[in-house]
Amino acid sequence: MRVLNAGAAPLQLVRPAQPADAQLLTPLCAAHADFERLPFCAYGHSERLQTALVSGLLHAWLLVQGGAAVGYASVTLDWATLSAHRFAHLDCLYLQPGARGQGGGQALMYAVQLFAQSQACVELQWQTPAWNHSAIHFYDHLGAAGVAKQRYTLPLPRD
Repeated sequence: MRVLNAGAAPLQLVRPAQPADAQLLTPLCAAHADFERLPFCAYGHSERLQTALVSGLLHAWLLVQGGAAVGYASVTLDWATLSAHRFAHLDCLYLQPGARGQGGGQALMYAVQLFAQSQACVELQWQTPAWNHSAIHFYDHLGAAGVAKQRYTLPLPRD
């Protein structure tokens, strides 16, 4: 748990998300999807998140400000065939507009990095939309290196 107070900004807390926090994460996920212009289905979302958090498939952290969840980061663990090493995939990093620019994004990234190191990951990987220049600037400022690739999604049929 990390507490920060950036000048006149309200006190912020980064804490690991527990399975019971799935209902706090769902509206943040909906806002994140809207921001990234992606479809979002709320039906069953909290239940699926809770199951993933219980099983360890998903690891997440909440940014809490004034008692309300105003941001989150989520990570999955993966294996890179080409490097033959374990890595962490930062699946999501999102802060509500009013919570940005106050150090919460850095605090979430710090929590993610500590977790990835504790899991013997050699690196952290993620992607952001090419149009999200403020996120790209944030990641560049952290010292991350951008790798140009095209991301694809192939929907799979369900039974």
